[in-house]
Amino acid sequence: MTDAEGTGEGAADSTGARSEEFVQSLARGLAVIRAFDAEHPELSLSDVARRAGLTRAAARRFLRTLVTLGYVSGDGRLFRLTPRVLELGFSYLSALTLPEVVQPHLEALSHEVGESVSAAVLDGTDIVYVARVPTRRIMSVRITIGTRFPAYATSMGRVLLAGMTDAARDAVVEASTLQPLTGRTLVDSAALIAELDRVRAQGWALVDGELEPGLRSVAAPVRGRDGAVAAAINVSTSATRDSVEHVFEAYLPGLRRTAAALDGELRLV
Repeated sequence: MTDAEGTGEGAADSTGARSEEFVQSLARGLAVIRAFDAEHPELSLSDVARRAGLTRAAARRFLRTLVTLGYVSGDGRLFRLTPRVLELGFSYLSALTLPEVVQPHLEALSHEVGESVSAAVLDGTDIVYVARVPTRRIMSVRITIGTRFPAYATSMGRVLLAGMTDAARDAVVEASTLQPLTGRTLVDSAALIAELDRVRAQGWALVDGELEPGLRSVAAPVRGRDGAVAAAINVSTSATRDSVEHVFEAYLPGLRRTAAALDGELRLV
């Protein structure tokens, strides 16, 4: 077994330090799974190799292993994930009380405002959706539980970043690849940090067309038992349907009431 396929002795860990305990083959296998997403549900061997940063030979071995284990299926040309990959996240979700607590509040808020509402947590430089009540599809990408977006360009991401210490927030911003997802995306790190300071002071964030053209969303933080920001909830709408003023008037008050109710409930969990 080669170093690339075995323990990866001396490989860099998530902090960039070299570690004798970093299993590179496991990391590469997970990279193969992450190569699939909502925009790429089916991939060829070459696609997997390219998106996972592997040689075709290595990608083939990992895919064959995942097929044998039941996590991937394929017809010899195209490969796709199977529902069994949900097992990988079930242990985390089953132990997480947040979705259970949040969901009824989101349903009530969605009924009140007539728009899609969601909850997310921060994972590295991304937000991950943990609960959602959709009313209509307003994004080109279908959002489901587990969907990830870059935190810097989302309303929920900004309230989550604003709730961190300055040092932790700055580290996440520095680690983020600030790309112009639309013509309105804030990609200057100094300007982004200034915006996060403003979000922290006002207690909510509005993102207008920065993640996807025509998408407006407003988010508020949800705090856990220790008072730290544990999650974020938002209301999303279309710029063609709602003005910024209407978002403030019609959605923000209910959003903040819901966040406050969740704060109180999570302190009891």
